[in-house]
Amino acid sequence: MILAFCLSINTYAQDTKAVVDKIVAEANDNSQLENLAYELLDKNGPRLVGTPQMNSANDWAVAKYKSWGIDARNEKWGEWKGWERGITHVDMISPRVKTLEAMQLAWSPSTNGKDVTGDVVTIPNVANEAEFKTWLKGIKGKFVMIDLAQFTGRPDYNWEKNGTELSIENMKKDRAEESRAWSQRIRNTGLTSRTLPAALEEAGAAGILISNWSRGFGANKIFGASTKKIPTVDIGLEDYGTLFRMVEHGDTPKITVKTTGKDLGMMPTFNTVAEIKGSELPDEYVVLSAHFDSWDGGTGATDNGSGTLVMMEAMRILKKIYPNPKRTILVGHWGSEEQGLNGSSSFVQDHPEVIKGMQASFNQDNGTGRVVNISGQGFLHAYEFINRWLAPVPSVIRREIDTTFPGTPSGGGSDYASFLAAGAPGFSLSSTSWDYGSYTWHTNKDTYDKLVFEDIRNNAILTAIMTYMASEDDQFFPRDQSVLPVNPRNGQPMTWPTPRNPTRKGGGE
Repeated sequence: MILAFCLSINTYAQDTKAVVDKIVAEANDNSQLENLAYELLDKNGPRLVGTPQMNSANDWAVAKYKSWGIDARNEKWGEWKGWERGITHVDMISPRVKTLEAMQLAWSPSTNGKDVTGDVVTIPNVANEAEFKTWLKGIKGKFVMIDLAQFTGRPDYNWEKNGTELSIENMKKDRAEESRAWSQRIRNTGLTSRTLPAALEEAGAAGILISNWSRGFGANKIFGASTKKIPTVDIGLEDYGTLFRMVEHGDTPKITVKTTGKDLGMMPTFNTVAEIKGSELPDEYVVLSAHFDSWDGGTGATDNGSGTLVMMEAMRILKKIYPNPKRTILVGHWGSEEQGLNGSSSFVQDHPEVIKGMQASFNQDNGTGRVVNISGQGFLHAYEFINRWLAPVPSVIRREIDTTFPGTPSGGGSDYASFLAAGAPGFSLSSTSWDYGSYTWHTNKDTYDKLVFEDIRNNAILTAIMTYMASEDDQFFPRDQSVLPVNPRNGQPMTWPTPRNPTRKGGGE
């Protein structure tokens, strides 16, 4: 009896090693990552919810999975305001001529392809709301700058590397003072930064100019417009500063703006779902998870093209090496994560059978770097399962990963939170940032060249192995929750997050 048991354990270990070795070899010797990245990022482009590019990416992913012999489909989860980015072209024509670095914000109205020329002004330094209303009467046909020009275009790390202690101190002091003065200038209008664009639009302004600097050289964050009739355009830090200083010195600049973005009405929106059916326990699931949508200042390479590539490559490898899994392996490429986890939370609502049978979900989102942390997310027995699934991962990958048990459940941030809120074991494969917050997160610089393929390849190996181990595990992951610690902010015990109600029709208000 003892001998038979030992032989069984040894056979299992040998089988596991053989599969793991094949996974590693396939990932290293036959990687598809670079080609997938080219097709998704360079060829298709950004994937803003409600755009034709997002829907074409959904179709591309389905076709790619089917080419690998994996069943795949697009599942409609809702509708979103449709919009397609076009040309943004801005020229300063006076007091000198220069083409400016500029990008129309998402969902911004356009100039309908026409050249619109007007003076540039800033928000005036008025004493009160009455003075501002008087000023508003004179802005018809003008472009209004509503952001303060940056005091310095050098990121703080560049100052810290090259400045003296005194110069850095003085810079931060002067910057803070300028920021306070500008905030007071806005408050004196009787409006806020959120309500200001609508008031300017109603008064007849030709357009809104902003500069949402991301604290890195050349990087601006590109989000959505709040205007309904006139364009909102982000201007690069350097050019925005030039215009701003001209206005403040009384040398009124004049610009010509041409934008061709299109309002497409409400568009259907989808999650792309693919699965390899389980051979023994088809109603139990290991879920691979990554949001598919992006903002569209760049091409969404690190947010979340990198996570998408990890999950697609892991599925490709598993289909080739492990084509008959014990449990069903399902991958979800979620839509509208950027607007509030709408795609994944819709899937959770629509598929209670998956939530009921979910062994684990592995999600990646936060950049291009190697995975360095996995939290137990508050599950009492996560230590046992996660460590068991990590055990056969090559040491060169595993040694970089810190684990936190039992951890605490995330209430948001990325799509694993949708599964956690439903009580299902969703885990984040958290990675190094590579200056993610400054340079690529929602910026115009989030492009193919920022990907670190060695890290992405190792993450695909990690995901494929953990998926294989979770699928083969003799035990079903228990849902027991640990006693959560006290929230240091309010002194009250933390509570488990609750499911959010997704927005299934958005962007049109």
